[in-house]
Amino acid sequence: MWGMNLFAADGETWRKHRRIVGPAFNRKLYEMVWAETLETYREMISAETWGTKNTIDVPVIQRLTFKLALLVIGKCGFGFSFNWTAPPTAPDGNMSVQEALRIVSDYHMLAVIAPKWLLALPFQKFKEIRQAHEQIMAFMRGQVAERKADLSSHESTEGSKNDAFTLLVRANENEEGKLKLDDQELIGNVFVMLFAGHETTAHTLAATLGFLSLHQDLQDEVLEQIISVVGWDRDPVYEDYNALNKVLAAFYESLRLFPAGHILVRQATKDTVLQVPNPAGQDGTTSFPVPKGMQVLVDMIGIQYNPRYFHEPEKYKPSRWYSISNESEAFSAFSLGPRMCIGRKFATTEAVAFFTMLLRDWKVEPLLEDGETKETWRGR
Repeated sequence: MWGMNLFAADGETWRKHRRIVGPAFNRKLYEMVWAETLETYREMISAETWGTKNTIDVPVIQRLTFKLALLVIGKCGFGFSFNWTAPPTAPDGNMSVQEALRIVSDYHMLAVIAPKWLLALPFQKFKEIRQAHEQIMAFMRGQVAERKADLSSHESTEGSKNDAFTLLVRANENEEGKLKLDDQELIGNVFVMLFAGHETTAHTLAATLGFLSLHQDLQDEVLEQIISVVGWDRDPVYEDYNALNKVLAAFYESLRLFPAGHILVRQATKDTVLQVPNPAGQDGTTSFPVPKGMQVLVDMIGIQYNPRYFHEPEKYKPSRWYSISNESEAFSAFSLGPRMCIGRKFATTEAVAFFTMLLRDWKVEPLLEDGETKETWRGR
């Protein structure tokens, strides 16, 4: 739908895309993600009129986390001037780019999986999806041309944009011949990578707030670290990221319990033998021959809930990750190896920045119905 991209490519094609895409995900981008997350948080507080209140009821927290994740992607992924209160229509009455991006993001999987004849049916929702996709694609083609022209007119990168799309175009323009990606591939890579992360980030932000509301002792522990690192008065900065490991651990543990990818697919590039541990209570391993070309499917949910790897795997225990490096492969919910999710640091930077601001300003508690307990709320 979006053109060949890092997610869909294999072999030499994958290496070509990875060579171009990799440099776009760098410190400059993560610093931008941090700064824009803080700014978007402030926009949310103002637009939702939280600043004048002591208590706020949020019946569906996903309404806020999905909007936050979308705006951060729009700003940092594409360099759009999005804001929390923008209307869904532009001044000329057409669908705004922000609204088009929201629709494309919300119905991304439907647009990818559904046959074209289904989306062509004359239903209003399908019409909106088609319109949003056409508008975004036309806009992005213009953005590619604009960024190329901007890059060619500046010998240095000083003062130029640092969003992922601009960095990707810049890296591509530095390549030559067959290693360069075409415009459709450039657009496809940004859309697939960032949309793949949008839903995961939004759901995991919501889940983390839910778990912390149930475990006030853990929320207090996270807050204590935030105050010890940042204090009550100053804004957190990107340089605080590594010191806020308990904030990140709360996010990691939620993602472990609700992993984004259900299945990990790998193909053997040569004949090999896997040593599979025997069931619990049995020593040793069983040899499993894997011939070249065979695909191996790994149950990622099974791994996250396997007591061999995680003590009491059904429990929310962020402390599992306190002593683990931020980029360690011990945390497998972002996949593993060379094809690990390239947007991992984008998502974790956004999460740590958001939680540092929110949990310092607000205590999060479950919104219970009359007569409801925390345990029944969790089940609901």
